[in-house]
Amino acid sequence: MKSYFFQLSLSYQQCENLYRPGINSVLLRAESGEKVRLPSSNLRPYTQSNGIHGRFRLLVSDNNKVKSFERVN
Repeated sequence: MKSYFFQLSLSYQQCENLYRPGINSVLLRAESGEKVRLPSSNLRPYTQSNGIHGRFRLLVSDNNKVKSFERVN
């Protein structure tokens, strides 16, 4: 399994794109500098009235399938 860490700071307005038809994934840059494509559905639960803010960890299997995406301190 591989893990990636992200620091996200998105406004609510930017988060609206996560709900648009045809937007199935987002491209994020991990703290390691790697670019990772993530299904937008993984970000939606973290949308609040001020957007999405915080540090997150993504765990993927050896086949690059999402195992977990969670907020970390």
